[in-house]
Amino acid sequence: MTYQPRSDFLHVMIERGYLADCTDLQGLDEALCAQVVPAYIGYDATARSLHVGHLLNIMMLRWLQKTGHKPITLMGGGTTKVGDPSFRSDERPLLGPRQIAENIAGMRQVFAHYLAYGEDATGALMLDNSEWLDQLNYLDFLRDIGRHFSVNRMLSFESVKSRLDREQSLSFLEFNYMILQAYDFLELYRRHGCLLQMGGSDQWGNIVNGIDLTRRVLERDLFGLTSPLLTTSDGRKMGKSAGGAIWLNGDMLSPYEFWQFWRNTTDADVGRFLKLYTELPVDECDRLGALGGSEINEAKIRLADEVTALCHGAEAAATARETAREVFEQGGVGADLPTISVTAQQIGEGLANTALFVAAGLAASGKEAKRLVSEGGARINDEIVTEVRLMSREEIAPGLKLSAGKKRHALVRLAE
Repeated sequence: MTYQPRSDFLHVMIERGYLADCTDLQGLDEALCAQVVPAYIGYDATARSLHVGHLLNIMMLRWLQKTGHKPITLMGGGTTKVGDPSFRSDERPLLGPRQIAENIAGMRQVFAHYLAYGEDATGALMLDNSEWLDQLNYLDFLRDIGRHFSVNRMLSFESVKSRLDREQSLSFLEFNYMILQAYDFLELYRRHGCLLQMGGSDQWGNIVNGIDLTRRVLERDLFGLTSPLLTTSDGRKMGKSAGGAIWLNGDMLSPYEFWQFWRNTTDADVGRFLKLYTELPVDECDRLGALGGSEINEAKIRLADEVTALCHGAEAAATARETAREVFEQGGVGADLPTISVTAQQIGEGLANTALFVAAGLAASGKEAKRLVSEGGARINDEIVTEVRLMSREEIAPGLKLSAGKKRHALVRLAE
């Protein structure tokens, strides 16, 4: 990136690696220097929590506010009823109003840790696009909005084209999604003077649609900015682990498990992740990322501490670090390890040790648990599990520590 921005926000975006593309970098830079710029990112309510894959864009909103501008978190109470088809091979399951409302309530808990909501000039806004989408009259919408969209152009967007090239069905319902998202941008400008939409690079086509629509309807130029779609250095999609999604809500993934995810970052990713997911100065991120040998572990602990403190609070981060120290350095049982309970009825005449690993989330299936045992990676109370066998109530009653490899642990308790 050769452009040298004058605005603090774009300086941060470029220096820390958030910027993939922008519709008009110089025009946005000038707007950011001239006024408080309201900017939004949309989040469809497809689950009760956001996950690590959303965290990069949440940090972009946080930096936007820290550099003097106004973030808008747009909940997709309306668009979730349709479902974003971008780069999917099939149609999303349709959710009902009650489930959508529950998901939005869960997602709100995450944003409260990263943004300061309020009525002042830079106070964050949380909005729901059902406020305007639920009220649309279909014929009026087709006449006033639909006429501005070219089907030929919509078919050319990569998110749609890739689906059709694979001869996978794209429903008319899903095809409308990009029109609704474009309409969101228009409405946010009308209602709140929103000038900028941000998102992952897979949202480029949807963002451009909103800019074009607003130009056609209101003769006003808006801006779009996208972030890179991150993969780890070993090619995995950011935010996924062997145990599933890395959720940001503490009731769906414990702060310890969240901390441990970051502690297990690959050496090559540490410096980059420090820049993207913490607020440490860039020079310090570079210094920590360049450490070699055993010293890189201290950088990983710093990364885990900083990211967990932002998401769950400094106390939770400190507790997670202490739990890890007890488990790894002292061979003990940390009090903050994820815990499952099994009942006497579940144990019956005996419960397979592999079933415990599946129940604790340390293996995705019985087959995976058996492979873990055969490869010598399964431990119970720090002893290697050498065979698949039934465990009695008496063996389980005192409590067990399960370990999958050296870094993933859980506790088993007998339910009272």
